[in-house]
This record gives sequence, structure tokens and C-alpha cells, in this order.
Amino acid sequence: MNLLKLIGAAACASLLAAGSAGAQNLENLRMVVFGPPSLGAFLPPVIKAKKFDEKHGLNIEFVERPPDAYTVQFNTGEFQVGGSAALLTVGLAAARGVKVTYLFNVFNYWSYVVTSRPDIKTLKDLEGKEVAAAASTSSYRIFTWFAKQQGVDMSKVSIVNTAPPGLMGYAMADRAAAVHMWDPGFDLLRSQKPGIRSLDLKIEETWKKFTGTTDIPYLGVAAHDEWIAKNPKTAVKLFNAYKDAEAWVLANPDEASKLIAPKSNAEGQKFVATLIRDNKRLGMKVEWPHDIKKELLAIYKVGVDVELMPSDPGEKTLYSGPRQ
Repeated sequence: MNLLKLIGAAACASLLAAGSAGAQNLENLRMVVFGPPSLGAFLPPVIKAKKFDEKHGLNIEFVERPPDAYTVQFNTGEFQVGGSAALLTVGLAAARGVKVTYLFNVFNYWSYVVTSRPDIKTLKDLEGKEVAAAASTSSYRIFTWFAKQQGVDMSKVSIVNTAPPGLMGYAMADRAAAVHMWDPGFDLLRSQKPGIRSLDLKIEETWKKFTGTTDIPYLGVAAHDEWIAKNPKTAVKLFNAYKDAEAWVLANPDEASKLIAPKSNAEGQKFVATLIRDNKRLGMKVEWPHDIKKELLAIYKVGVDVELMPSDPGEKTLYSGPRQ
């Protein structure tokens, strides 16, 4: 009996040692992301819960920041990798001399302008009104381009700036004539305020006329050029972790919604699951820049048009290194 106990203890010690060695072999990676509800916060909890980072030899620490702090801390290099990287913020950073690259795309663009006011039926009706928005985000700046295509004079719209988590509060309390927001916040809002309306931004038809396609790559992962040069294999591992998370979420929308919106009630999680099933609106599409170069460069043209960027940074900011 004692011999059996000794053998069992030895086996347990061996397993613990193996597990410890495996953990030690993981490559640590700190990434800055937006806090929820945001697209940048969509896949991180899935990656951690399902250990897709460990599967590819990584131990990722996702650090949440509001948009303004995210931009400052990523651009200064405090964080070498960012997981809420809107393409336009990468282009703007490059225009300011920051050497950063858009590693890969995670989400295509889609957003909403919601209202409870009966007198607001079109985007043009926003002129002379207050609109709550996270004005420092690329999502908002791209929205202004779509509004411009409908003839809206945004200089006549009074913008109440707030961080993304505050947008739902403005919409729930009807504190502004309209609110600009995106998923998953929009679907969580609808679960709590079913009667709220979304104005027609004419996103697909406008973009197809502009580019010939309805794909609008918008948000992904970016990194400093110096980090990429030193960690080419890590960049591929990171892509693979996100790609696995994407596949799992699309195959398991109900379980995924509980990880993505853990603080929401059952009805809210149901809306998130429906959003995942309708991936057209969610636009989750993990892709290398090489495969969507034309569409990415079109986004830069939008950035110049809305005067966010002084010039088009071009494809030098798009990752072109090893993909496997």
C-alpha cells in the first residue's frame, strides 16, 4: 500500500512539474484593448476562457483602457500590441511619425445612430440637435463620412462626447436627441429598450458605390514595427489564437454570449447570441491585410476625407510579413 502511495505521489509530482514547465514555456504578451461593451473586448474573454492563447504557446494579458488612454499608451509604446486597433488610428499614428503596423483585421465596420425622438426620422434631422458619441473613436469618424454622403452638415450637429460605456446610459435616459453606437452595445441596448429606433446610415449601398464591395475592414490588432521585427513568430501565433476564437464563437453563439457579456441578463445575452448568428452586422472576419488590401486602403481615403489624417499613409502600414 505504501508503495502504491509512493507511486501515486510520484506520478502527481511528475504531472505538476510537467504543467509548471508547460506554463513556463508560454510566451507572455501584454495587449491593450477597449473595455466592454466594445468590439475590441469581444474576443479576449473567449481567448482566455478557452485557452486559445495557450494552445498557440502564448499567455496573453488583456489590459482594458478607455479610447483616449488606449491611444496614448499604445502610441507611446507603453503597450507594444493593441487589440482595439481601428485602422484609422493606425494611419493617424503613422502620419504623426509613430512606426506602427496593422497586423490583421478582426471586425468589419457597422454602426448605428439610435433615437427615441419621433421628430428624428433621417440623419438630416440631426442638424441642430445634440448627439451623444464617443467622438475620439474611429467608429464615430467613419460615421461622419457616411453622414456626409447623405448631405448632413456635421458642423450643425452638437456632439456630446462620452466614453463607449456611457453611450447606453445616454440612450436609455434619452439625454440626447440621438446616440451613435456599435455592437455589441447596440444589441444590449435593444434588449433593455425594445422601442428604440435606428436611423438608416445606408452603409452597404454607400460603400459599394465607393469601392465596389460591401466589406469594410475596420478594427483589428496592431503592433509597433520594432516589436514585429523582433517577434515575427509571435505575430503569427496571435493571429491563430484570434482565428480559433472566431471559429469557436461562430460555432457556439449561446455559450460565447455568456463569456462576452457576463454581466448582462439572459435577455441581453440572447441578443448577443443573435448578433453572432447574424454575422453580417457583427462583421467578425479575422483576415491578414494581404487578403483585403484594396478595402483597407479605401478606409484610409475616408480618413483623409473627414480630415482625421493629413495624408494617406498607404500600404506601408499594413502587415506583409510571414503568415505561418
